[in-house]
Amino acid sequence: MSDSKRRIILHIDMNAFYCSVHAAEQPELYKGKATAVAGSVELRKGILVTSSYEARAFGVRTGMTVRQALGLCPELILIAPDFDLYRKYSKGFMQIAGNYTPLVEPVSIDECYLDITGSSQFGTPLEIADTIRRRVSEELSLPCSIGVAPNKLLAKMASDMRKPNAVTVLRKRDFPALLWDKPCQTLYGIGSKTADKLLRLNIRTIGQLAAADERMLEERFGVYGAWMKKAAHGADDAPVEPVHEAPKSIGHTTTLPENLTEREQYHRVLLNLADQTARRLRHQGMVCRTVQLTIRDPDMRTITRSATMLEATDDAQTVYQESCRLMDAHWNAGNPVRLLGVTLQTLTAKKETPVQLDLFSFERQPKQDKLTLAMDKLRNKYGEDAVLTAGMLGDDPSSLIRNKQRRGTSLQKDFLRENHSRNENDY
Repeated sequence: MSDSKRRIILHIDMNAFYCSVHAAEQPELYKGKATAVAGSVELRKGILVTSSYEARAFGVRTGMTVRQALGLCPELILIAPDFDLYRKYSKGFMQIAGNYTPLVEPVSIDECYLDITGSSQFGTPLEIADTIRRRVSEELSLPCSIGVAPNKLLAKMASDMRKPNAVTVLRKRDFPALLWDKPCQTLYGIGSKTADKLLRLNIRTIGQLAAADERMLEERFGVYGAWMKKAAHGADDAPVEPVHEAPKSIGHTTTLPENLTEREQYHRVLLNLADQTARRLRHQGMVCRTVQLTIRDPDMRTITRSATMLEATDDAQTVYQESCRLMDAHWNAGNPVRLLGVTLQTLTAKKETPVQLDLFSFERQPKQDKLTLAMDKLRNKYGEDAVLTAGMLGDDPSSLIRNKQRRGTSLQKDFLRENHSRNENDY
């Protein structure tokens, strides 16, 4: 029997996390009420980041505009985001999870995987899951759903089956009976576009996908086709990867409070995104060779484009130039943008990465590095706005990217990496 078949994996998914955090902090204002977190509460526009279950009962959903949500639920309470607060509570539930295994992999600010294969001293898998759920509820006043399964794929799908505040077991042997009659898009990892392509192949259900010819799937979808075939049988060998390992990517996304259509607007946002991702890259002592750009339109259609550079870098200006080049090449000015993201990939430790300097940069680069280090120290001490380039000045929405309280992204895990390294000392 392989290791993957012997594993016991939990997936913890915090329910309506941002709204639940505000209800925990100020129950007299928000508990049991229809609430939503929106990026631009003051302007009464923008989109909803999330909504409470009470609001969802009225049809309010993530991604709606504030105007649409208020039309469905006039008594909806709008709350400005506070990511400092969300990070505090995220650390809280990650700490609780870390009491039962050192193998904790944060997926985002509100979900994580645990490998509890070696944690039998704390009880059965169900007992461990229910203890974590109960502690999160009692100690943090937050609801969460937990999936228990032999791999990450099934654990994730199990946690989605019953919400809020539930523990669900999904065994591999039960997968066909429970899910083979469901649409392909029900399978975690298959989006609407892929489901449409499968539909054109007359593959409508997960069971039909499981029975499909693997060679045909590989011809149509490449290695992703082989993965879909395997996943349709409930198989997944991916390990739980603790956060203390070096990050494989560093990224930041921002959902804009209003659609942007002008090239200059895009570029200003990309400048702030490049600044913040490069700062986090330097904080980790790493350099990158690949810049990936994420663009989402108001209809929630998303594209990603990437470019690999000849030399590794931790320079914000270089990241910014590559991001702008990708944006200009793959997005037509005038088309509205709702979300932008910059992700730095192909990461290596700076001290272990040779950098080839040309005749013009070998004298200038050390001076530039010293200046960047000095600016980072000033911003660490006095705040992100202590030292800015001229292009960052202004009060447009992109300036919120530098505001740690108001900004947030599922891609950021730096604050958890430091926290989890402390948890590891308990073992």
